[in-house]
Amino acid sequence: MNKRNIFSIFFVFLLALVVGCGGETAEDGGDYKLAAVFPGTITDADYNTLGNLGIEAVNAEHGVEIAFSESVAVPDVERVMREYIDDGFNIIFTHGGQFLSQTLDLANEFPDVNFIAEADAAIEDAPGNVWVIVRNMEIGAYGAGAVAAQMTQTGKIGYITGLTLPLTYAEYHAIEQAISDFDLSVEVVPVWVGDFNDPSKARELADTLIADDVDVIISSLNLGTLGVFEAAEAIGPEIKVIAKYTDKSEFAPDNYVSSMLYDFEGPLTDIVGEIIGGNGGGNYHLGFDTGIDLQLPLTNASDEVNSAAEALLEDMKAGNVEVIKDTTPIE
Repeated sequence: MNKRNIFSIFFVFLLALVVGCGGETAEDGGDYKLAAVFPGTITDADYNTLGNLGIEAVNAEHGVEIAFSESVAVPDVERVMREYIDDGFNIIFTHGGQFLSQTLDLANEFPDVNFIAEADAAIEDAPGNVWVIVRNMEIGAYGAGAVAAQMTQTGKIGYITGLTLPLTYAEYHAIEQAISDFDLSVEVVPVWVGDFNDPSKARELADTLIADDVDVIISSLNLGTLGVFEAAEAIGPEIKVIAKYTDKSEFAPDNYVSSMLYDFEGPLTDIVGEIIGGNGGGNYHLGFDTGIDLQLPLTNASDEVNSAAEALLEDMKAGNVEVIKDTTPIE
């Protein structure tokens, strides 16, 4: 066999290897492009950061190309999604329940595109090309409520959040359920800032709560939580704060107790894996095994409260506590 024939055979062998590897990459996500739409900035160390970590995990796990748009307002989300679809993105992820209706509408219009939406309850009639992350945030709120109710010295705890939504109603009712389940004589005072990302307004309302004898505040805010920490620090370590989404202990070390933690890396890699595997849609529930946790050990809390929190979390993870999803509006 001459050198030319040997080279030809070697070239064909290499080509086969390249094509084979390319086929494996496609199966792992090479045929997919994911675009995420975030309501805020990915550097917020909060909800949007979690969403960005989620799509980065999808890229690392499945080799899916990713892109994102930040600080997208609700009136602009449809336009942004359409632009990504025009650019060939075939997985669209909208990070926020406020984008749900627009996401469902475009899913009906583009049946060959996969969509990942978020909601606070299961969507039973969603199009077959939609995965819905059911956030179930009342689960974390129940744990936070139990901790806050056992820590208060004044008998009054506060719940501060952004907008009057099914999500925030469900969290408030879950806090009340925890107080009732533990048979504690504690009052919970809810306030709505009107914005999840306004520290100044959050500070004003937190000051009002503290003036009303509230000594433990549960914050269901994004950047607004910084205002809650400012209000607590201004009074002193006797005011305690339970935050949300990420570990925020660095912001007010003497006031910080815990955080209702949420993860989107696991859920998004799971869902995109299902899409790659040909499974078009469904409801994906967040729970203790799929993205929800309560940060332990508690800080600035007694050993007794820490032990009670550990026992409660163990019970909740074992399925021994049923948190009711009650979205009844607060008058």
